[in-house]
Amino acid sequence: MLCNQGYYTSHVRRYFKMIYHSYVHLIITYSIVLGGNSPHNTDIFKIQKQIIHIMTKSRSRDSCRQLFKRMEILPLQSQYIFSVLLIVVKNKDLYSTNQEIHNINTRSNINLHLPVCNLTLFQKGAYFSGIKLFNHLPLRIKSLSNEIKLFKPALKRFLNTHSFYSVDDYLEHSYS
Repeated sequence: MLCNQGYYTSHVRRYFKMIYHSYVHLIITYSIVLGGNSPHNTDIFKIQKQIIHIMTKSRSRDSCRQLFKRMEILPLQSQYIFSVLLIVVKNKDLYSTNQEIHNINTRSNINLHLPVCNLTLFQKGAYFSGIKLFNHLPLRIKSLSNEIKLFKPALKRFLNTHSFYSVDDYLEHSYS
């Protein structure tokens, strides 16, 4: 039989994913660029989860974390982390490493230097947040930051594997 269930569902899933990336992903990406980590992201994230439930024909009470992984779609906050880290890596000349600040050979010398700042507005901005996000990357991904063609897919795989629902989830994640 030409149209068995597995063949049909894989094609339908592929089309849903194509439509998702054509419309929803585009809007989410622009909202990240324009709004950053805004308070409206919780509403956008709820809508994103509803769309994932529709795409996978799952119940609304089912957890989306595994569905995001299976569909290879980044949740909103993981997409935010991805976007900010790409900006940091593409503009590394704007940042100083700890090694440039002091000549002591430490484990964190590859990390970006986090400037001292008391202003909450600055701490919530993309520059400061980008440094914190970059410094928390696993070393194997951080070491690829000079090669954007290798860094981008490695970062995407890492974020898809862990499917972070918030920046705090990402910053609290341990790599042991």
